[in-house]
Parts: sequence; structure tokens; C-alpha cells
Amino acid sequence: MSAEILRVNPDEPQPDRIDYIVSCLRKGDVIALPTDTFYGLAVDPVNLHAVEQIYQIKTRQKQKPLSLLIATLAQAYELARDTDPMLDKLADRFWPGPLTIIVRAGGKLPLRSTANTGNVALRLPDAAIPRAVVERLGLPITATSANLWGASECTNAACVRDQLADRIPLIIDGGSTGRARPTTIVDLSLGSGRWVILREGAIPTHEIVMVLQR
Repeated sequence: MSAEILRVNPDEPQPDRIDYIVSCLRKGDVIALPTDTFYGLAVDPVNLHAVEQIYQIKTRQKQKPLSLLIATLAQAYELARDTDPMLDKLADRFWPGPLTIIVRAGGKLPLRSTANTGNVALRLPDAAIPRAVVERLGLPITATSANLWGASECTNAACVRDQLADRIPLIIDGGSTGRARPTTIVDLSLGSGRWVILREGAIPTHEIVMVLQR
């Protein structure tokens, strides 16, 4: 198998191409597409066979949950439970953008999609292609980086092709993502108003602290 390369306008994604991408996701395919940080591997998170394929493709440790891309803040509340006002603060300041927020998962997601942790990592990307796909699909999509486990993340379709072309059926070429740092990850799943920054990425730690301590 050699991946199909499909060029999509990163600013104004062509509706017919978004329809094609969504049809592939509904079949259970694993697709690589650009986000606002790196290229990611997208599947329907409710399709457990597709979720399992991601772990096999990346040779990823199965106890590590996959992050999900959403298109609206309302979707975050549909997927989460026991949400904290801190989610609103962070979303208002940094979404759309390179911030991943971990919350307790609600009942709409299979436990396997959370790597049996009961938590879900959400992001509303500042990138038109994944948002258009999520809107058309009507569901979030996974967003783990499109690279082999331990290899470098990809900021363009050629990099994804070099690493994964024989493992996935479709790569969406939306040009360069324009960033060299991953998302910042904030964990709000601890409850009782507690939070922790698990990874500093494109958003500096001090900016997160300023928002949450207001």
C-alpha cells in the first residue's frame, strides 16, 4: 500500500475534498492531515478498530491516550464531564490555538478511546482543514502526531509520506504547518480547582499561569 496524496487548500478547504476525507474516516481509515502545529493522524474516535490501528501504525504505547480535535467549545462540553470554569478561561484566551486541555471524559466516548484512563485531551486547532472535517463528520477526530513512535514530528506532507506512506491510505497535503513546537498541555482532570502543566509547547507556561490565576 502506498498512501494517496490529496492537496487541500489550507485556508479555504474545498467542500468536495472534505466530503471525500469524511467518507474515508467513516470507512474506518486512518488519515494524516495538517493541524496548526504538526501533521496528525485522524480517525473516528468511536470506531475502536480505527483507534487500534493508530497504535499499531505508530507503534505507540497503548496506555497513552489520544488527543481529539474539536470545532467548537460546545463540543468540549459534550465530550467532558464535571467541567471546571478554568476550561472556559483557557478556551476564551487560547482557542483556537495550540493548547491541549485534559478533562474527565463523559459517556459519549468509549473507555478504550481514552486508553482506559477516563480522561480526554481536547484541542480546538487554528487550522481550517481539521475544523472543516470535524464539522462535516459531526464528531471530533483524533490528532496524535503523524510520525512513528520516537521519530520526529512532521510539519509537511512529504515528511509524513517518508515515515508512513506504506502504513496509511491517505495523506492530506495542506502545505507547511508553520510551527516547530508542539501544543502546550494543561491537565484539568484533577478536580477541586487543581491544574498542572504537563508540557510547555507553543504557549509559554507564564501565559497559562496568568490566565488561570486571574
